[in-house]
Amino acid sequence: MGDAEWRRIAGLRVVMAWPQNGYALPPRTRGSIVARAAGLIGALLIISGAVAVIVAFALQVHAPQPPLSAAGATGRTAGGPSVRRSLPVSIDIPAIGVDSKLLHLGVNSDGTIQVPSLYATPGQAAWYKYSATPGQIGVSLIEGHVDTYRGPAVFFRLGGLRPGDLVKVRLADGITAVFRITGVRQYLKSEFPAKTIYAKTRYAALRLITCGGAFDDATGHYLSSTVVFASLTS
Repeated sequence: MGDAEWRRIAGLRVVMAWPQNGYALPPRTRGSIVARAAGLIGALLIISGAVAVIVAFALQVHAPQPPLSAAGATGRTAGGPSVRRSLPVSIDIPAIGVDSKLLHLGVNSDGTIQVPSLYATPGQAAWYKYSATPGQIGVSLIEGHVDTYRGPAVFFRLGGLRPGDLVKVRLADGITAVFRITGVRQYLKSEFPAKTIYAKTRYAALRLITCGGAFDDATGHYLSSTVVFASLTS
């Protein structure tokens, strides 16, 4: 995550009737002048609105998508450093300018993972509270929206990360867990490899997840997920 809202403007057809056989137009009354002026103002407002929409679409920036060259590895077999359990406070990803406090979210009534509110907290990432805390042995999950109908959200540039980039997570006990990215991949949601992403590990692993790929106007959702794989380095 996350997802956008689209509006379409219908065109208007203006029909003008011209006199035939050279007959004169009727005298203009005050009422007809006011009506013509109102019609002109209305047309100008429609044109200016259409121009604003065209400009907005022209200026729209799309989130970066991970290339195959960034796929890297999904992790390592075992070993490496770890830290004791401590709740995460914030996340810092210098390569893409992310510096966010972390929400702590669980699951929805249907068993799916909760995501930050698109309206209240699109600029904040969230740690899945039933995963390992960042730096513990096991998989720690942090998610965030890619955008909203108002514009980019916290993980808008997640697909622009590359293997070797760093992710820093500050913990409640004052320790900062530093992770190094090993791979960045994109998966169709219909083929989401849950076992690869959520499976238990014997090292301190971190997964960053957001939406990506093509946007489906019919459903209002992205068709893919962008997943960043990282492991604790210090």
